[in-house]
This record gives sequence, C-alpha cells and structure tokens, in this order.
Amino acid sequence: MSLSAGVQDLNLRHLHYFWVIAREGSIARAAEYLELTPQTLSGQLATFEASVGGALFRRANRSLQLTDFGKTVLSYADEMFQTAQALSDVIRQPPENRPLSLAIGIAASIHKLIAYHLTEPVLNLKREVRLSCFTGDPYLLLKRLAQREIDVVLTDRQPGSAEADRFRSYRLASSSMSLFATPKLAKILKSDFPRSLDGQPFLATSLRAPYVTSLMNWFVSQNIRVKVVAEVDDSALIKVFGRQGMGYFAAPTAISEEVCRQYQVEHIARISEVQDTLYAVTRSGRGHNAAIAELIKERPELGGKLEKTE
Repeated sequence: MSLSAGVQDLNLRHLHYFWVIAREGSIARAAEYLELTPQTLSGQLATFEASVGGALFRRANRSLQLTDFGKTVLSYADEMFQTAQALSDVIRQPPENRPLSLAIGIAASIHKLIAYHLTEPVLNLKREVRLSCFTGDPYLLLKRLAQREIDVVLTDRQPGSAEADRFRSYRLASSSMSLFATPKLAKILKSDFPRSLDGQPFLATSLRAPYVTSLMNWFVSQNIRVKVVAEVDDSALIKVFGRQGMGYFAAPTAISEEVCRQYQVEHIARISEVQDTLYAVTRSGRGHNAAIAELIKERPELGGKLEKTE
C-alpha cells in the first residue's frame, strides 16, 4: 500500500521541530535541545506552517501559545513520536530480548480454566510476550490460522485429514471428565451413583465438543435418562448456572479443585471413560518463536492433577 500524496508531502523533520518547540515552550529552548540556532529553527517553523496552511503558534507575552490548529497537530505528533520512540527502543534491543507477539485462538468448547493453564507457561517466560486471545468456533479459528491472522489454535479436536498438509497438531494434555453440582444436589447425586443421575437436571454444552459425544454415550451405557434443562455455548456460563442450582454439569477433572472453589459447587464423581484431550495447532512449516515453542509443549501435569481429586 503506497502513502497518499498528503502523507508524502508532510515533512517529518519539520513536524519534529514543531513538536519539540511545543514541548519546550519556546524557540530558544527548543533550538538548544535540537542544537540549531534560533533563527534557523524559526525559519523551519515558518516553512512548516506554510506547508500545513495555518498558524500553529501565537505569541503572547514573549511566549508561544498553541493555536487551536496547533493543538490538533500536536495531538497527532505526540502519538507519532511516542510510537516512534517505542519502536526505536525495540530496535535497539538485542534480538533475543525483543518482545514476542503471540495471537492464540481458543476453541469455545475448551474450559476457560484449562485454557489459562495451557497459556500460563508463555506468560512466565523471561522474555516479554504480548499476548492476544480470541475464542470461537474451532473451524473458523483454523481458517484464521491459515490466513496468518493468529499464530496457534488451542482446540479439543485435530484438523481433518484433508487439512493435514496445512496444519500440524501437538497433543498437550488429557483429562477425564467429572460431574459437579451445588452441595444440596451433589449430596443427592452421590448416593447410589450413577443411577442417581436418572432424570436429574443436566446443564449441557451446545458445542460439538468430542467429550460431549463420549459423555452422552456413557449415559446411554448406564441406562441414564438425561434431562437437559439448558444448552449453553459458554463453558463458564454453564458453571454459573450450576452454581445457582439449575442442574449438574461436566468439567475436566484436572480443574476440579478450582471449579469447586470458584463456583461453590461439589465434585460428584469422576468418569474415567470420558476423556477431554487438548491440542495446539500451528501452520505447517519449520521453526517457531520462543512463545509458540513453549505453548506447544506437552503438559502431562495437567492430566496428573486428576489423581489428587480422588
């Protein structure tokens, strides 16, 4: 994209002179800062005012005051030169110390506490990481990944075989699923489990997460009639409904303690036959920056947490 004629005609050196004059409050002080003579700087300012088509300062009691037009120009100049200074600071850093940018797409079906644990190691790197997170449908996130709008996708399903040449997936962790409810409902459901679930209110996710299919098959295998009272496409909102006593819900065993503490619910039981497996998906190709390399490491300790809940 080429610069417009107006931008090309803007003399950035003159703009910088104006910015320093406004910041210093006088031509004399600005000239000293810029190592120019006041006469030279005054002439440069006059040239700039002529090029932009208006006075930027007015004289008042031997001082310079910005005109309304000057205040407008200064607001843009402030932003431009502050950004330029930040860029200069980054450029002067050794390459190994420069901040890393990482844009992560997180499938909406992944539980938010799990998503945090998966990204936490990146935030603990010694090198600064500027993190951006986006949630959504995993298929749309993969499309954004292919278009280089994001760097990696955290998801509970691997790309299809037809996309194998475009993406590479990394298994991160796996956890069994557990059921949770308010203390009052949990007391009822713990008795004679799993038959106690028959006909009880269940909060289901409306997302097509792989663990949901496995869980529904498990209900069938146990001859449990599932009474779905709500279908919700947000894992955090399901837990909020559960905390209010609307029904029991499923979440990864690996975050059992945090779910109970944060939502004031109780752990009913772990269903070892139902697993939630998580993956990181990147574009095919060699080489990742340090942030992506950390993110795609397998995290067996997450799945190991489930043993502590027994």
